[in-house]
Amino acid sequence: MEKKTPLYDLHLSLGGKIVPFGGYLLPVQYETGLIKEHMAVRTACGLFDVSHMGEILFKGPDALSNLQNLLSNDFTNLEVGRVRYSPILNEEGGIVDDLIVYKFAEDEYFLVPNAANKDKDYAWFTSHQKGEVEIKDLSDQYAQLALQGPKAKAVLSKLADESKLPTKYYSFVRDLPVAGIPCLVSRTGYTGELGFELYCAPDKAVELAKALLDAGKDEGLIPCGLGARDTLRLEAGMPLYGHEMSDDITPFEAGLDPFVKMDKEAFIGKAALQKLGDPQRVRVGLVVTDRGIAREHCDIYKDGEKVGETTSGTLLPYTNKASAMGMVQKQYVDIDTELEIDVRGRRLKAKVVPLPFYERS
Repeated sequence: MEKKTPLYDLHLSLGGKIVPFGGYLLPVQYETGLIKEHMAVRTACGLFDVSHMGEILFKGPDALSNLQNLLSNDFTNLEVGRVRYSPILNEEGGIVDDLIVYKFAEDEYFLVPNAANKDKDYAWFTSHQKGEVEIKDLSDQYAQLALQGPKAKAVLSKLADESKLPTKYYSFVRDLPVAGIPCLVSRTGYTGELGFELYCAPDKAVELAKALLDAGKDEGLIPCGLGARDTLRLEAGMPLYGHEMSDDITPFEAGLDPFVKMDKEAFIGKAALQKLGDPQRVRVGLVVTDRGIAREHCDIYKDGEKVGETTSGTLLPYTNKASAMGMVQKQYVDIDTELEIDVRGRRLKAKVVPLPFYERS
């Protein structure tokens, strides 16, 4: 039985087309349509309901040592008020999930994992916890909205003290009133654009969303659904769990090398990564040069031999190119390498291109 976020009725009133996703009922798009929603985020501003995301608190004298063991990134030099991304690895070096970590205090960290994996992640954390640390699932205590796009700051500044907004990428401010509602506001997002993510009490979510939509009318702000969220992250070359990441894909295969600190003393999955050595396949960007669109799970060929598989793909609205990400044998990953993608029995020509497909200038 799927859950509803606090904004469910608002989505319906705004014409949202509801679908099940990650155990929740969420809008895949509104009457404006996916392409307009995508373009609004690239050129103006979009508002997403991401209340389905999980929130887990690590608190206590051993909070940091637990993070160091459970996550592949290094958190020893993370400052209070900053955010850091990390994969979570299993004992075989595969990816359990990925998340972002907020440092509240020297002994307190706030973790935001993917919705569909929240319960799995919580169970993984608690089954591996050591020493003096309390690990709490706080997901029911938060709603989350993502305000994304070049006009995001202009919209938010109408409702909050602009001088107190977080300015650095991956930084945050706690207890900042937005339209009079206490929020955690962070300079984070999953779209490749300037943006903010706002956490508030669930019973304040509708009031906050309405205030943002009202404040953003003159800035071109529109509500956006899961469809645009997916095309935006793909265009920005961002991996998605269940596509470019899984229990069978290592972070080195997924291209997440900067977030794996092999010089750390120890963490779950480190020994397996050392044993595996250099990856034999890696994530690449592909642009289809024939007429046609490649989706996920399409076989990739070189000279008639299968050399990989697509993990995500579509016609990207802003670049206006049929593009895909895929896992390809490492000898075929150089830029401009020509490959073929099998789309329902038809071989489409494609070439390897740099990621991301789109980068905010």
